[in-house]
Amino acid sequence: MNLDKLLITSIIVFSHASLNKYTANLINYERFLLMKKSAILINTGRGGIENESDLARVLDEDLIAGAGIDVFEEEPIDSKNPLLKVKNKEKLVLTPHIAWASIEARTLLMERVIHNIQVFLNLKK
Repeated sequence: MNLDKLLITSIIVFSHASLNKYTANLINYERFLLMKKSAILINTGRGGIENESDLARVLDEDLIAGAGIDVFEEEPIDSKNPLLKVKNKEKLVLTPHIAWASIEARTLLMERVIHNIQVFLNLKK
């Protein structure tokens, strides 16, 4: 399925893509217009995939239901970023690129680190 058809048919759009010359500003105002009014965009991949000014605009124009953004074009987020000035703030969740850092994720990470150290120490014997 091509991107335009995906945007037309989806209610929730997740972006986990890397940022490169093909994905920069991939989701711009024209593509946001393809989305349903009930659609939600979530980007945990890389900032710059969706055009941040265009996202702020479609949220203010009530053209999509909402967005969750964990990555930004400039990190840490600049105080002039248009997403910080969105009128419909209830439609937007911004996190500082640490959405993975739940207690559960950090606990699992530490368990794996400990396991890896134990395996390494057993190899040294």
